[in-house]
Amino acid sequence: MDHLAHCAALEVEIDRFASALGDAPPDTRVPTCPDWSVTELAAHLGLIHRWAEHLVRFLAPVRISSEKMNIVRGPADPRWLQEGGSDLVATLRASEPDASMWAWGADQHVRFWSRRQLHETLVHRADLELALGRTVRAEPDVCADGIDEFLANLTSSASFSPAVRDLRGTGQMLRFKPVDVGRSWTVRIDDHGFDVSEVDGPSDAALSGPAVDLLLVLYRRQALSGSQVAAVGDRDLVDFWLAHSALG
Repeated sequence: MDHLAHCAALEVEIDRFASALGDAPPDTRVPTCPDWSVTELAAHLGLIHRWAEHLVRFLAPVRISSEKMNIVRGPADPRWLQEGGSDLVATLRASEPDASMWAWGADQHVRFWSRRQLHETLVHRADLELALGRTVRAEPDVCADGIDEFLANLTSSASFSPAVRDLRGTGQMLRFKPVDVGRSWTVRIDDHGFDVSEVDGPSDAALSGPAVDLLLVLYRRQALSGSQVAAVGDRDLVDFWLAHSALG
């Protein structure tokens, strides 16, 4: 997926979130975001969209806190959510994807933000639908891109997810394989950290299942047990990865 494809998929996910939000009692608790209500989840996502839009619009060379942006915080309802999301998509589409700017991941370009906001929105849409007792559905290719983006940015997340720094080992190999997409990723965990490749080969353990379920397991939105994701091989390695790779 390229920048414009990410923008198009982001627009779809914003609409899906807003639609589900319209069905949700505001004080409904969100189990996958402990201590948050639906209203707090929507307020968070709406703020993130507006924050990212500001960063991209000004090609911010450094991080700017949302407190310095004078963001208008309206009622966290579908209309407010869609207004911020629409502005974000419009700014992203009008921007040069290869333009340099600050990002918290390794890819210091506008294109980081179209991809990041897509998957931020998709995962929080899953939070909302799970809170409503719904089955989460999403396009397999978008979910596969989300798995790739998760793995690409995981090392950079250590500043706010410190457990990532403890992902060290002695050469163990862990594979992630969506069964509905022709891609797979193998993580090698060494004493310096971990490396990711899309080269198939032997592994000590593997997780496989539908791309959406695998994405939700990796994001700790869905427990491995009881999911459609199968674990084979060294279960201690799987548990170690899941315990240390959750984004904060």
